[in-house]
Amino acid sequence: MISTKKSGKFITLEGMDSAGKSTHIPTIISLLEARGIEVVSTREPGGTKLGESLRALLLHESMHPETETLLMFAARREHIASVIEPALARGAYVLSDRFTDATYAYQCGAKGVLITKVETLETWVQDSLQPDLTLLFDVPVEVSIKRLASAREPDKFEREGAVFFEKLRQAYLDRAEKDPKRFCIIDANQAIDEVKILVEKCISTI
Repeated sequence: MISTKKSGKFITLEGMDSAGKSTHIPTIISLLEARGIEVVSTREPGGTKLGESLRALLLHESMHPETETLLMFAARREHIASVIEPALARGAYVLSDRFTDATYAYQCGAKGVLITKVETLETWVQDSLQPDLTLLFDVPVEVSIKRLASAREPDKFEREGAVFFEKLRQAYLDRAEKDPKRFCIIDANQAIDEVKILVEKCISTI
């Protein structure tokens, strides 16, 4: 069983593709390190050698949505055991680019996997572990699609159409509405410097 004791803090970043999460990770790290906090920056899927191998499959291989979900949680279990829990136990702050909210958004909201199945996996894999703070970078669907069009070679999720992204965005906003104390919604459809100010405000709360 996963230990639920922790002295560090767990921060996650969520949002649609090209919402700007990754751009602000260095800012968050700098803000926390300026407070004398050890920061462990990681990502999902990934974060471990096994997780990165599964990431390549998940982002580029076609598979049933439930297979995706199971692989996501397999990678997550290794991630929690090898990276997240040890860091939290020693008092570090863990900063993860995506976590379980992404599974609810992508696999449940956009692909139709039953929420009850994900809830079962979440309880099994995480026990009571949840983020202390989640920054949700929100942009209109048309903005996400436009940004993706000018980005690198897209993965299979990034190649999805507007309907997929509409469902995805709504699933994220629904998650935030249900847990407003944990979520900090950031209007990422602004200049980088303006978004940075919002990020700093969110981080100041933890």
